[in-house]
Amino acid sequence: MMPVRDVVIFPHMMTPFVVGRESSVRALEDALAGDKKIFLATQHDASVDEPRPDEIYSVGTIVNIVQSLKLPDGNIKVLVEGVERGKIVSVSDEEGFFRAVVRTFQYKVESGPQLDALIGRVTTLFEQYVKLSQNLNYETMIAAIRVDDPGRLADTVGANLQLTIEEKQELLEIFDPVERLNRVADLLDIEIEKLNMDRTIQGRVKRQMERAQKEYYLNEKIKAIQKELGRGEKSEFDELRKKIEAAGMSKEAHDKAMAELKRLESMPPMSAESTVSRNYLDWLLAVPWKKRTREIRDLKYAEQVLESDHYGLEKVKERILEFLAVRRLVKHPKGSILCFVGPPGVGKTSLGMSIARATGRKFVRLSLGGVRDEAEIRGHRRTYIGALPGQIIQMMRKAGTKNPVFMLDEVDKMSMDFRGDPSAALLEVLDPEQNYMFMDHYLDVEYDLSQVFFICTANVLHTIPPALQDRMEVIRLSGYTEPEKLEIAKRFLVKKQMQQAGLTDKDIRFTDEGLLTLIQYYTREAGVRNLEREIGNLCRKVARKKVTWDGKDEFSTVVITPENIPEFLGPQKFRDLKAEKKNEVGAAIGLAWTEVGGQILTTEATIMEGKGKLTTTGKLGDVMQESAHAAMSYIRSRAAMLGLPKDFYRHLDIHVHVPEGAIPKDGPSAGITIATAITSALTKIPVRCDVAMTGEITLRGRVLPIGGVKEKLLAAHRHGIRQVILPRENEKDLPDIPENIRNEMQLHFVESMDEVLKIALEREIEPLAVTAPQATVEVGAPAAQEELRH
Repeated sequence: MMPVRDVVIFPHMMTPFVVGRESSVRALEDALAGDKKIFLATQHDASVDEPRPDEIYSVGTIVNIVQSLKLPDGNIKVLVEGVERGKIVSVSDEEGFFRAVVRTFQYKVESGPQLDALIGRVTTLFEQYVKLSQNLNYETMIAAIRVDDPGRLADTVGANLQLTIEEKQELLEIFDPVERLNRVADLLDIEIEKLNMDRTIQGRVKRQMERAQKEYYLNEKIKAIQKELGRGEKSEFDELRKKIEAAGMSKEAHDKAMAELKRLESMPPMSAESTVSRNYLDWLLAVPWKKRTREIRDLKYAEQVLESDHYGLEKVKERILEFLAVRRLVKHPKGSILCFVGPPGVGKTSLGMSIARATGRKFVRLSLGGVRDEAEIRGHRRTYIGALPGQIIQMMRKAGTKNPVFMLDEVDKMSMDFRGDPSAALLEVLDPEQNYMFMDHYLDVEYDLSQVFFICTANVLHTIPPALQDRMEVIRLSGYTEPEKLEIAKRFLVKKQMQQAGLTDKDIRFTDEGLLTLIQYYTREAGVRNLEREIGNLCRKVARKKVTWDGKDEFSTVVITPENIPEFLGPQKFRDLKAEKKNEVGAAIGLAWTEVGGQILTTEATIMEGKGKLTTTGKLGDVMQESAHAAMSYIRSRAAMLGLPKDFYRHLDIHVHVPEGAIPKDGPSAGITIATAITSALTKIPVRCDVAMTGEITLRGRVLPIGGVKEKLLAAHRHGIRQVILPRENEKDLPDIPENIRNEMQLHFVESMDEVLKIALEREIEPLAVTAPQATVEVGAPAAQEELRH
């Protein structure tokens, strides 16, 4: 006996195979030496090299060895012919190979109509199977099944069917010829059905391929025609279709682009409508749909970039680093919307550029100053001639990525007219809950702005609509102190202006005292723009001096000091207020907040003979005029406490003036300043020149809180004033004030006007003595004495 793998040998079939196992070669050699008969049985698992008897099927086939050929590698190629099936009775392997006792079975089949019908059915089915199958030769197979023996017919057909090893073994183990023939008929039915299904599928595939070949042929013909017409070898529409597929658009945008492309294909090339469609498709493809900039999330690197670009601004830098920290922890965070509010020249725009550099994103900037048309934001509808997308989409195209740093400059300087309100259109852009589906009128499809880092800049907040303010995180950038300006000049401005003027360290050198002189006497601002201009002016003058130098010696370094600055820039532009100030009657120093930072305003009050009229000049707004009237009412109600007669106002006119009369002024924070100036004028007590004040006044003399404390204190410090009166409720704003300013200044927090007058006036006011009323009773009476005393 010899076990075989991956093959089932049927009786009456010629089968070639190769013998390689040592035990199988010994069994084969033993058979060849004898009657050339061997029993072949299939093993269960083909991967087992040395199967045990229980791992071999018990039913196999006794075969005659027809041919054998020894191969160079030691294997033997044999051709065997099946004789009859047999079943193993016992197996032994004492000689190094298997010997088996096999029982054979003889069945006599009686012929009859049923058997003839079964043979005919199997023959017909097999013919049909051979016709459908592409692996069998029709003539050979038909000749092979022309036999009358049902057992041999069943074995021949079974051997040629595409069955699994298990199915063939099952067929081999059926000893009854009629039963075996019935099983073959069933298997033929199943196999024919499979082949029919395969043929149907192949036919369908073939038809599809024929259609594709037809389309390919026609497309090639169209290309050839277009080539003859001189329109290029590649179809423009094919390129557009490829670009649309590769753009990564949303489903809505993709469907719209494909529909527009179909419309474009059907239009005459020279029609005006085709130009509109083509421009629309170009815009759809130009906008970034999936391209993103890889973000730098290294906090240390970001901190280094921000420190190298800007001095101070700790709060802003802290907020940006917090933003980056969140980006590291959250995989898909929403874009941030910041609004930098501060006077000109404090570095709002340049800070946005630094943020882009620190995060590794692209930077785009859109100036909204003077924009009054809603279409500037949302674009025009395509029905208009020359329609274009809005500036938001245009800037996204310029950025080329869907996550840039997008700066909206001068957001407080938008206006509105009959064409719409652009600030209302910005509500959608700057709302994190809505901007993921921003709808531009031109594109007419939703576009995702949720990954954009929006930064708005503004000088003031009160011109921005409240709804728009609500959508932004406001970060205030106050003016710089003199020490901060000095550091900024040394670190950034001097190097920049020297480079622009073509100078080196050998040509010009700025001393700290020289820079402080520029800051104090040639500029008076919250930012550093004018300071940069004056430094640039100095550098240009030194550059001219160097170019026109005709001395034989080498050009010596020009050192900028307080003494030689007037030679270059002329006399000082701003006076030193500390040198000229003295205590004056009716002149109080107030603190005001302006768009360029804090300022001091000297409020003057004078009295003259009249009929109780109050005049205000200096182009004061309604709120300041009302503050003056409130201050006057307070003074009249406290006349006795202020040492004034009850009817003092009947014979006097009071004039309140705030210098720099051409500049409009408004706001409630001048209340206590006006009240102090009027009180000083009426009582003839001078106001201290080293005290500035700010606060709103009520009719009862209470001092209410105000805004812009940091800017106002910086202005006082800048002008050399070291004592400031502030409302008590503004004590909470102290942490925003730089520590060096807090240490140098004496801040007085007050709750009532009485406290203000005690601090601001040179001396205390003596209340007016109350004269006793004339009593009609005798003085000696106890009741009269008590009344007089009262």
